[in-house]
Amino acid sequence: MTRIFTLSASIAVTLSVLILTGCGTGSDAEIDISDDQWHETDTLESDPEVDPAEEVEWSLEFLTGRFDPSTHPDFEEINPEWASREGMFLHREALEAFSRMRKEAEEAGIELIIRSATRNFENQKRIWEEKWEGSRLSAGVNAKETYPDPVDRAKNILLFSAMPGTSRHHWGTEVDLNSFDNSWFETGEGLVLYNWLMENAIRFGFCQPYTEKGPERPTGYSDEKWHWSFVPLSKKMTRDAEILMTDEKISGFKGAETAREIGIIENYVLGINPGCLDELK
Repeated sequence: MTRIFTLSASIAVTLSVLILTGCGTGSDAEIDISDDQWHETDTLESDPEVDPAEEVEWSLEFLTGRFDPSTHPDFEEINPEWASREGMFLHREALEAFSRMRKEAEEAGIELIIRSATRNFENQKRIWEEKWEGSRLSAGVNAKETYPDPVDRAKNILLFSAMPGTSRHHWGTEVDLNSFDNSWFETGEGLVLYNWLMENAIRFGFCQPYTEKGPERPTGYSDEKWHWSFVPLSKKMTRDAEILMTDEKISGFKGAETAREIGIIENYVLGINPGCLDELK
């Protein structure tokens, strides 16, 4: 039987704790984690009935960012010395792995700085709707004026920002490092840092989910050299997202109706570097 929940901030946190059995994408430079109260008037279907052969570990509420990382038992605040600002959070396992990677990078003369980490639904909604309404530029343009057609506008925003409910940054497994400009990673200090990550990050469980598009990754977000994912957790979450999430379940923000026409789950949530789904050696 399908159950319907009306969620508030406190209920979302409670559901996360009760449903997650001990468990717990676009990127944007200006993030305000302090706005972590969630007051959503829409209803959200709970996890659908799942084939026993496809048992999931993570709830739909968790995967769509409907919780507060500052109060979630599996999340910890990032040391401000490792980040560009205070008040950012990661899943505990991802943070422990990053700590080890950061230490080894430092020994090699490389400083890894987290620019963005966990963003819940409400934070992603704020970013998306600011771009949707034109109060924040999207890929250098006012998307509302430049793209009056809703699907075209959504595709423009999706060049660098995820739809609320579909961002990997909801999961606490993703970090954006040092710069939001791909060109920074192509010369000088940035190139040294990127080459080090390409050679060493996988030893700590991190993978670049948004590589250059091509035959192996024809869909998804554009190349993001700054975005790194903690694979031991995120590959399981990606699997569960494929089982639980549908385009019809993406709702609660301006422009949400475009999710179905775009095929947001198949083309964006699942449009990642296939190497980030491989078993770690």
